[in-house]
Amino acid sequence: MTIRVLVADDQAMIRGALAGLLDLEHDIEVVAQAADGAQAIEELARLVGSSGSSDPSDPARASAPVDVAIIDVEMPHMDGITATQAIRSRFPGVRVLIVTTFGRPGYLQRALDAGATGFMVKDAPVETLADGVRTVAAGGRAIDQSLALEALSTGSSPLTEREADVLREVEGGGTIADIARSLGLSQGTVRNHVSSSMLKMDARTRAEAASLARAAGWL
Repeated sequence: MTIRVLVADDQAMIRGALAGLLDLEHDIEVVAQAADGAQAIEELARLVGSSGSSDPSDPARASAPVDVAIIDVEMPHMDGITATQAIRSRFPGVRVLIVTTFGRPGYLQRALDAGATGFMVKDAPVETLADGVRTVAAGGRAIDQSLALEALSTGSSPLTEREADVLREVEGGGTIADIARSLGLSQGTVRNHVSSSMLKMDARTRAEAASLARAAGWL
């Protein structure tokens, strides 16, 4: 049986290279490509609508327009973690394999929490990637072992969801007033979240806290 794959990556050259290499495998076919998470969901919906099923409401096809979605993490419009959660919710039959340049332990944990069953880095040999696609398609897990060990030693993110939201706004250069408006919080609440985040990250400034959290993969 041929494994149907969607590849989502914001870098066209990498996206095309991944698709081309996987298409060389006898049992893998890349049926769609996307430049970000939102476009990946649009492509999956398009595949559902264009399926050759005699019954357009066929639940099997609707839940799994592809077998595996290969998703990058850092993409515009909708990042890979958010896209993974959306794909698993809307198309529960699609399994997600994260393939990213950024092998950060925090990303691994967040990806698994979002519903991904695979996490690999882009410098893995193509044979390893292809085997990962097969493993995920068969219902197994394909996790980079060195990253898994690092994630275990690092632990989960100490930040609350709201603290992470605030630090993402800090990354964008927002002032306390800007962040308060953007998140619908009072300035005092934002200051409390910033102070708590700085303490948890052992950072001297809010910008440093955001930078450290990003480097760990917690944003």
